[in-house]
Amino acid sequence: MQRQNILRVFLFVVFFSIGTAALAGSVLYDDLLRYYRNEQLLRSAEKTLKQLESLNADYDALLKQLEENPGLLKRIAPATLGTEPNDANTVYPKVTAEQLDAARKVLAKDLEQQQSKAEVPDWITRCSEPSRRIILFLAGGFLILISFICFGTAKQGPCKQ
Repeated sequence: MQRQNILRVFLFVVFFSIGTAALAGSVLYDDLLRYYRNEQLLRSAEKTLKQLESLNADYDALLKQLEENPGLLKRIAPATLGTEPNDANTVYPKVTAEQLDAARKVLAKDLEQQQSKAEVPDWITRCSEPSRRIILFLAGGFLILISFICFGTAKQGPCKQ
């Protein structure tokens, strides 16, 4: 008798929890979708913040080097401002517009791939159709009803006195 009760409680918990999860998922679909989109925006903002902190650290280091070595300004000014260097003994590499465009395309493709990785999970996008949400709601409701009807408390016989 004890094993039957344990099995009955186990099956009740399994059916009830699956039904509750299906019911809650169908009702709270909009909130789940908003949650995953907010998580994606948060990850994007954190990544941007890290990039800005890295740029600030680089600029701080450059400003510190400029304060310590004033001759450095003469060497980096032509590259920064895009003017021709005036030192005849130094060779500077030239970058063509085609090379810059190719680099921009590669960086843009990498950015698109990173954004596509952090999207909403597939199971949530499958639930976006109203008919599937209704089916999920009904299935969850039926599982909860089945768990109460079939695995609820067993009726006790009349007590002998």
